[in-house]
Amino acid sequence: MSTRSIVICSLVFILAIAGISVVLTAGQKTLPKADVYSASSSDIPKAETPDGLFDFGEIKVTDVKEKDFILKNTGTKPLQILNVNSSCGCTAGKVIYNGQETKEYGMHAQSGYLMDIAPGTQATVKLIYRPSLMPVYGVVEREVYVTTNDPQRNKLVFAIKANVK
Repeated sequence: MSTRSIVICSLVFILAIAGISVVLTAGQKTLPKADVYSASSSDIPKAETPDGLFDFGEIKVTDVKEKDFILKNTGTKPLQILNVNSSCGCTAGKVIYNGQETKEYGMHAQSGYLMDIAPGTQATVKLIYRPSLMPVYGVVEREVYVTTNDPQRNKLVFAIKANVK
């Protein structure tokens, strides 16, 4: 192979890699930098969750169960939702805020940054449990994790319990 052929092949390869990179990253939005606050400050976002565990009781393995949990920002700064994921492939979570609903995120599909919840407002964290995807019988607990910029509660846990038959 001549030097010219090697140079041309190298350029084609580099351009192909660059083109693939552009295609794979198209449509991705730039993530904002997480706002960091001191836990001792009074001017911070504050995540408040009235309930964190719900017991469905006895359910069938073929059931699909959903539970809505309230997430309030009782602080004075925007509460950033930095990530949503779950404890199992059978469990997913999504966030509903101001009439907008995110897609489902779980153990193998984490969200990354989603939104800011304004001070004095609330969002809904919806936990979806599909026991048939990972059939485990008996008493089962599954969780959805929400990572925030609240310096006092940066990892929130929303959990369900069920007796799967």
